[in-house]
Amino acid sequence: MKYFLFLMGLITGFQINCVRAQNANWISTKDYLERDSITKDSYTLIFINKDTLFKKNGSELKQRMITTFFKVYPQEAKAFNPHALRKVTFMIDPGYDGVAATAYGVVHFNPRYMLQIPADIDVVTHEVMHIVQAYGDNAGPGWLTEGIADYARYKFGVDNAGADWKMPNYQQGQNYTDSYRITARFLVWLENKVRPGIVKDLDGRMRNHAYNDNTWQQLTGKSLDELWNNYTIDPSI
Repeated sequence: MKYFLFLMGLITGFQINCVRAQNANWISTKDYLERDSITKDSYTLIFINKDTLFKKNGSELKQRMITTFFKVYPQEAKAFNPHALRKVTFMIDPGYDGVAATAYGVVHFNPRYMLQIPADIDVVTHEVMHIVQAYGDNAGPGWLTEGIADYARYKFGVDNAGADWKMPNYQQGQNYTDSYRITARFLVWLENKVRPGIVKDLDGRMRNHAYNDNTWQQLTGKSLDELWNNYTIDPSI
């Protein structure tokens, strides 16, 4: 049940972002137990820990999170947004009760989840993709935002297998609006079967606030519903 609640926190993470980002506490770096600044090449990671248990038991996990950041974030930025922030903050926040969420270049991680399921290191990969995305408000549908972030996790993840994370096979009743891995799998199918580079095109349109109901028709010659219907007929990737 606890794991289910953590997953539900992840599913609602995007909506939570929009609310919590309005709170100055989201980017506050006060009252921490540990603070490190690591720079490699042109990227800097500020790692802030506010949790006693993580300080005691999370040293190895902390290093894995740092290593993962410096491996995947430059790759994601190069692939999607070379102008992405060069300075990112990770905050181990005992006051955050989801899995992780991102706003304004700050990723809040739930220390209980990270310590209980340390194999899920590619939570980092998903969350920092949100920093690369940098869509701002009203850029497009949330399901596509999260689908692209999970597509990035699929493409750049360092140990998805270790966390038993994979995209689910298509099942009747799914919809592209289901978000996360379901949408990500649809995006992989589009890349493989319809238009290579479509995810980058969608990402760019979202960031430039140029996404609209005609975007899919413009990029593929078919409506989104037509594409999804073709996917349901032959969803192999």
